[in-house]
Amino acid sequence: MTNYTNFKVETGADGIAVVTWNMPDKSMNVLNEDVLTELDKIIDQVVADSTIKGAVITSGKDTFSGGADLTMMQKMLSVFKKEQKQDAEKAVQNLFDNVGRMTGLFRKLETCGKPWVSAINGTCMGGALELSLACHGRVVSDADGVKLALPEVKVGLFPGAGGTQRVPRLVNQQDALQMMTTGSSLTAARAKGMGLVHEVAPAKKLVETAKKMIRNGLKPVQPWDEKGFKLPGGAIYSAAGANLWPAATAILRRETSGNYPAALTILKCVYEGLLVPFDTGLKIEQRYFTHILQTTEAQSMIRSLFVSLQELNKGARRPTDIKPTKFKKIGVIGAGFMGAGIAYVTAKAGIPVVLIDRNLEAAEKGKAHSVDLITKEMQKGRMTAEDKDKLLALITPSADYAALDGADMVIEAVFEDRNVKQAATEQAEAVLGQNAIFASNTSTLPITGLAKVSQRPKNFIGLHFFSPVDKMMLVEVIMGKKTGEKALATALDYVRAIKKTPIVVNDTRGFYVNRCVLRYMSEAYNMLVEGVPPAMIENAAKMAGMPVGPLALNDETAIDLSQKILKATLADLGDKAVDPRHVELVNTLVEKYDRLGRKNGKGFYDYPARPAKKHLWPELATLYPQQDADKVDVETLKQRFLVTIALEAARVMEEGIVTDPREADVGSILAFGFAPYSGGTLSYIDGIGAKAFVKLAKKLQKDYGAQFKAPKLLTDMAENGESFYQKFNPYKPADKAA
Repeated sequence: MTNYTNFKVETGADGIAVVTWNMPDKSMNVLNEDVLTELDKIIDQVVADSTIKGAVITSGKDTFSGGADLTMMQKMLSVFKKEQKQDAEKAVQNLFDNVGRMTGLFRKLETCGKPWVSAINGTCMGGALELSLACHGRVVSDADGVKLALPEVKVGLFPGAGGTQRVPRLVNQQDALQMMTTGSSLTAARAKGMGLVHEVAPAKKLVETAKKMIRNGLKPVQPWDEKGFKLPGGAIYSAAGANLWPAATAILRRETSGNYPAALTILKCVYEGLLVPFDTGLKIEQRYFTHILQTTEAQSMIRSLFVSLQELNKGARRPTDIKPTKFKKIGVIGAGFMGAGIAYVTAKAGIPVVLIDRNLEAAEKGKAHSVDLITKEMQKGRMTAEDKDKLLALITPSADYAALDGADMVIEAVFEDRNVKQAATEQAEAVLGQNAIFASNTSTLPITGLAKVSQRPKNFIGLHFFSPVDKMMLVEVIMGKKTGEKALATALDYVRAIKKTPIVVNDTRGFYVNRCVLRYMSEAYNMLVEGVPPAMIENAAKMAGMPVGPLALNDETAIDLSQKILKATLADLGDKAVDPRHVELVNTLVEKYDRLGRKNGKGFYDYPARPAKKHLWPELATLYPQQDADKVDVETLKQRFLVTIALEAARVMEEGIVTDPREADVGSILAFGFAPYSGGTLSYIDGIGAKAFVKLAKKLQKDYGAQFKAPKLLTDMAENGESFYQKFNPYKPADKAA
């Protein structure tokens, strides 16, 4: 037996080396520089030892690997940027060589002359799947939870270690393109059906099945290295290819609007790579990967959707000197849609939860919401009857506030009304222990005001969940003026326990997310009033990278809620705080036409009975004189949406509501899908550059109104040549931050 830091190599009497990958101090195996160095030595060891007939690579953990450690990519880019300043051409060559390291290692493995089999358990993602594809055989466990995927496109990259060349040589090109351009996961059965893996085996017999493949004479040669190899599904220049490729490019354009360079590059790598020998195809892939790494989109997406997301999930904003809370009991007040959803995710995390409402019948109805959600999960094969019983046993419905006694934290999710929330706070605090935390789930009401009725405002905090709670991954943690560090630490521990991502926000009307969302919908109102055709408004937003058009989003949140927000803003801040044209538009929809949104089947859209699809309300175009669609500039519409949201994010930073650019970026993507390719609201500005962004904002302000006025923070940054990640560097100690 040979022990490496990350691997153990054991050769049995049968002459088969079992290479067990088990990284110390990591919950999941990842490909980093040390792992690649050791794997290189292990390949040499297997080749040099004449007693070894072949090798099986498997994981010593309950899952195979999450793929490449993207912080390795970040370091690579950091070196590249430094070298670029001295010698641009040499810097690109070095980046190209570094990018090819994994590609070269995997090619070395598959041409080493001895058979390798990958025995895959649990998750096998990205570079780890590319490693497995370089093996001559692949055996996958039949256990639940097995996932195989090449998800790199989701962080602005693509499978750059041979994935774009091996997958379409193993499976038909359509399946290969779909798998890589969407980053979707495959089950073991689906991977076997596609031809991506050779066998599916019981978990306990995984390694033995892999060994058997070698004993049965597995050839140490890949299909594409054999003479006469033919592509599955036909060549590029064939009838099948002629049908596939024009459609593939059109579908990608429709789905991404050209916003994701990596997705288009996958098509280029596959198309060009399949026209040439395999090794040339690898060079093409390496060249394209070197290019993609240098794009703003890839750098921003890696930072926000991988590095920052991981850091926030691991508690980057948590006070370090407070002991973590292990939750024995959570209380939820209000068993409506939000409260019931919060109870479900809490119980799903294995935490007992008491669900309180005005009477037992209402509380039981809230618990029934969990039954509905579990039933849907069971239908998809994601939960069992045993899981159902276990989860439901953790939810105790009650009408008695005394049942909250002993709770570590109580989350109030009652109606958005100060008086109702005050009553819930007072009744809960009457039975809670002195150290218990009270959290209010509110989307608009400032936490400092709600905390005034609390007997212990330092233990009072805001938790803003998004609907539906079971699907939305973000929670805004809102600090009132008197909220203490213990409350913050407990709230962050809870959000982590329910496997969601927290962002910390200081108190203000609408907090962070809703301020940005309201700007998005407000700009759509402006466009409607200007006579921009409604379909152009929705399509331009989606072309800009938003997942849902602003009118469809407003229907989901309810138009009568928009009316309430406008009225409350008028009452609190006066006439100048609201555009009277917006009030007139919303009043017309709600009061004249009873169009409240999806909830009553009619809003900006009509919602006919299924299977018919929703469609824009035809009369919407008659409310204002319409512009000629041919004369409306779609690029300007796209800019207006992205710039108005990004400006609001900059104002939030200027006001100190959000203090960490990671939270502004990650929050904007997870909460309302702000153009993920940009890396988030502040990365969007940084990507353009503060100077160019302010210039664009000034032009939009001149043409379309004061909502595009850049805050002083941004104009100062433009003058000083600063970016948000320089000025608000989250990695500097707070006392040294610029």
